[in-house]
Amino acid sequence: MFIQLYRQFFSHVLFIFVVLVIALNSVSAMADNSIHRQADTYRLKAYLQNVIQPYAYRNYQNIDELNRVSAYLKKQLEQFGLPCEYQNYLVEQKNYRNVICHLNTGNSKKVIVGAHYDVYGNFVGADDNASGVIGVIETARILASNKSRLKTNVDFVFYTLEEPPYFRTENMGSFVHAKSILSQKDQIQAVFILEMIGFFSHQSIQEYPKGLGLFYPSHGNFIGAVSNFGSRGYATKYCESMQSLKRLDCQKLISPSFISGVDFSDHMNYWNQDIPAIMITDTAFFRNKNYHTEHDTVEKLNLDKMTDVINGVVYTILEK
Repeated sequence: MFIQLYRQFFSHVLFIFVVLVIALNSVSAMADNSIHRQADTYRLKAYLQNVIQPYAYRNYQNIDELNRVSAYLKKQLEQFGLPCEYQNYLVEQKNYRNVICHLNTGNSKKVIVGAHYDVYGNFVGADDNASGVIGVIETARILASNKSRLKTNVDFVFYTLEEPPYFRTENMGSFVHAKSILSQKDQIQAVFILEMIGFFSHQSIQEYPKGLGLFYPSHGNFIGAVSNFGSRGYATKYCESMQSLKRLDCQKLISPSFISGVDFSDHMNYWNQDIPAIMITDTAFFRNKNYHTEHDTVEKLNLDKMTDVINGVVYTILEK
């Protein structure tokens, strides 16, 4: 009788233990999943309203507007608890500035996440490149709230003067920044450049540099990770992160810079210094025909898919 009761008691205890283990694992999995899916469309909308002002174009000729935007970016990331500073430099006797913010975790290695905040011409530049800018802001917010999980320090950089007439010159904000960190070169694991991350389409509108169309989708419903050979591991890690999240397709392109279009952003200046860098992009003018026109407006951005892109950056930095 006693043995039978003991067996029944032991069976009940064992059952409860198994249930608790399953429940705890489920809660842990849900918690981990929530960490990697924190990007918020409502926050993205709020950032956009501050970055983009009607009829105030943040181009190289409108320094007051560039300064307004850079001041907002600095203040916003400081609200996340990150120390920030301006990186000032002169171009033709005019002062321009990058914004650099630091998420210091006490680790020896560093990752950089960046985007240019200027625009081409008298256009609002919603996809090019307000989308990338707010992507960096939201990435900073999420990583700051998960600081204890980080394995590296993270710098967030907002560049000025990426657009013409200063593109491919030493006056690009990213050129100035890349040159300024050469003494830290051995500490930098990777640079993630967010360049136009907001335009998507299920239709067959996607174009490619000559010869590449045979190997990639015809639809425009994916995010691209572009790297040179030295940075290919990080393009792979980003696309693996996107695959783990099971939301948005990711296509990687590993290519030398002489292929047209692959170095058309700030990652170019890190490649030139042999610093690993990738560009995360909706492929710009190869897909978005509103590029550098008055039609590159906020209502054409897909904020839901932008959250997927951002969550992929977060996942890569936290887990890869």
